[in-house]
Amino acid sequence: MSRPPELFPLFADLETLEGVGPKTAKAMAGLGVERPKDLLFLLPHSGVDRSRRASVRDVVPPAVVTVEVTVGSHFPPRQKGRPYRVAVKDSALEFQLVYFHARGDFLLRLLPTGQRRIVSGRVELFDGIAQMVHPDHVLRPEEAGDLPEFEPVYPLVAGVTQKVLAKAAQAAVARAPELAEWIDGPLKRREGWPDWHAAVQAVHAPESAADLAPAAAARARLAYDELFAHQVTLALARMRARRGKGRASVGTGVLQRKVLDSLPYAPTGAQSRAVGEIAGDMASGLRMNRLLQGDVGAGKTLVALMALLVAVEAGGQGVMMAPTEILARQHLEGLRPLAEAAGVRLDLLTGRDKGAERAAKLRALAEGETGILVGTHAVFQKDVQFHDLRLAVIDEQHRFGVAQRMELGAKGAAADVLVMTATPIPRSLALASYGDMDVSVLDEKPAGRKPVKTVMVSTQRLDEVVAHLARAVAEGRQAYWVCPLVEDSETVDYASAEARFQHLRAALGDCVGLVHGQMPPAEKDAAMARFVAGETSVLVATTVIEVGVNVPNASIMVIERAEIFGLAQLHQLRGRVGRGSAESTCLLMYQAPLSEGGERRLTTLRDTDDGFRIAEEDLAMRGAGDLIGTAQSGLPRFRVADLERQSALMETAQSDARRLLAEDPQLESPRGRAVRLLLWLLDQDRAIRLISVG
Repeated sequence: MSRPPELFPLFADLETLEGVGPKTAKAMAGLGVERPKDLLFLLPHSGVDRSRRASVRDVVPPAVVTVEVTVGSHFPPRQKGRPYRVAVKDSALEFQLVYFHARGDFLLRLLPTGQRRIVSGRVELFDGIAQMVHPDHVLRPEEAGDLPEFEPVYPLVAGVTQKVLAKAAQAAVARAPELAEWIDGPLKRREGWPDWHAAVQAVHAPESAADLAPAAAARARLAYDELFAHQVTLALARMRARRGKGRASVGTGVLQRKVLDSLPYAPTGAQSRAVGEIAGDMASGLRMNRLLQGDVGAGKTLVALMALLVAVEAGGQGVMMAPTEILARQHLEGLRPLAEAAGVRLDLLTGRDKGAERAAKLRALAEGETGILVGTHAVFQKDVQFHDLRLAVIDEQHRFGVAQRMELGAKGAAADVLVMTATPIPRSLALASYGDMDVSVLDEKPAGRKPVKTVMVSTQRLDEVVAHLARAVAEGRQAYWVCPLVEDSETVDYASAEARFQHLRAALGDCVGLVHGQMPPAEKDAAMARFVAGETSVLVATTVIEVGVNVPNASIMVIERAEIFGLAQLHQLRGRVGRGSAESTCLLMYQAPLSEGGERRLTTLRDTDDGFRIAEEDLAMRGAGDLIGTAQSGLPRFRVADLERQSALMETAQSDARRLLAEDPQLESPRGRAVRLLLWLLDQDRAIRLISVG
């Protein structure tokens, strides 16, 4: 499918725009502008009031003023480096225009003595005299119409001036064609949104500061276009995933019942609900593509196992994939006793399996003897063949993007996909990143999980903390001590894991272990294993332990320089304790004085353990891109839409996109064809390919 001809002018070279040469075009790439259509979505971030005043007397300096003047005498500088001054008079006041490094002949032509000119710029008082240094605009009275009353101010980059950018943006707007409407009629009327063409014109010609707000009708419309195009792409991906020949996997409940009978507790309502949703998806003929979102300690592993058992009960196999070997081994430890209770063979496959042992595991898998496989992405290697893969569970989704999810689905002929994340994600971001998936949320903590007591402590009280730790270790308790960096660095004074390990070893003896990301995997696993077995009592670590490590006896978490960690990361780290029967404590050690942001993060964490509330606060403080690491999350970069402020629009866009595709899956209706234009306009070529593949 090729690009529609009416969009050609917007996809031409930038140099076809008036005033844009090769140098400017190259510089504009720094603003993400590579074609005229990119300028349409590069919106002004502020504006300058250029409305005409009778006199400079009408404003309180310093202020921008636009006024008509009669040009008086010129005063060239007597010494090098001094300014050039031009006396002017408006209807009530004489003042000066001041220029540095200006050529006299140019200024005499620009401002001829005795003639009238309109000048606009910032007026300041200097020794009691009003001055306008380097006016932004100098126009003849007959050119006054060229100056907007409210002038938009665009984001800039080296090598591009406001004047050049504004002119280029206007040239791009002039090329924008009238396009058929892709927004649902009733929605557009309800919101009072203008047509696309009118919206593009309006955002580049704001009449007041109110027109720059995200809620202004023209801006809200363009934001919705962006969110809607993104959701159409995700909905197409979802439709295609489901259209992939699904296989109904209907569980008998026999193996699940054995596991539930072996548990010392009953599942929470949220766990039972999630298992029901997953089993329902698996029993349907459509491929499941579901996100299981649960806070730290909400019991996702049990839900995942129940789902895997549905696959085994239906005569197939399941695989559970974790991002690291430590996590894969841990899942194995957690699942093994439960799988044994159900009488199901469980195997682990990592990159470390070699030779005969690996061959035996692969044979058992290919012949169907292994019911459930746990592993790292080693399970994707070519020689790994399943007898009948029905379900793939991916743990810690924020390490995988949309594209990898699609690849995973290809491994089993029609495997259902369940993705788990322990990072609570605000609803707007979940829709942006996982709009192609159905979502189950675990919003209850299992009975018996005690809240973790969270305390803020200044680093000046380090000796007290170490003494407290010594007493806890003597009582047989275990603790984590998390540091931000691995080695001492001259540029930052963050305590390094290496140095803190030496210090604690001197204070507490050889019950202190060390683990960080730069250690060889075998050493790291051995250090973790010693801590899990209780051979070491204190584990000094970097954030390697943030995800998934489960040591029920560990009841103390010390986070050094907590103020430099992100909120979500702190919440994940705190979730490593409070997993056993003992009262647990999390000490947030900070270096005084705290910045405003640092204090807000630490007090939020101290005051709540609700991961979803923490995530909303994190989003408000950091912005969408930082929150889940744009590079790895597949989170789109929106140019107009603001996920923090316009999350309601995202929900509307998702339901609208899904409804449209349910009625018109090939986008052949008049509205569907208009939506294709939108997808081309916003570079959603992947969506176009998804339609054309059928």
